[in-house]
Amino acid sequence: MVKLIKYFAVWSGILLMTAGFSTAASQPPRVGGVLPEFVLSAPGSSEHQQYLGIAGKDAFTIPEIRAEIVIVEIFNIY
Repeated sequence: MVKLIKYFAVWSGILLMTAGFSTAASQPPRVGGVLPEFVLSAPGSSEHQQYLGIAGKDAFTIPEIRAEIVIVEIFNIY
């Protein structure tokens, strides 16, 4: 009985851990579509932070960058 409970607990944990992956976007953004909002770590260099207009922050989002146009290149790495 104890072995069955441990087996069930392990499989339940695996199921719960992988549930987030199954709800993630399975397709890349469409051309001309809206990029989902995500948080990026601020660069360590204060010069780079000032260039982006995010000085003094630990993290930032793309709309916070002071620029007329921001180009985002997405790599498909597995």
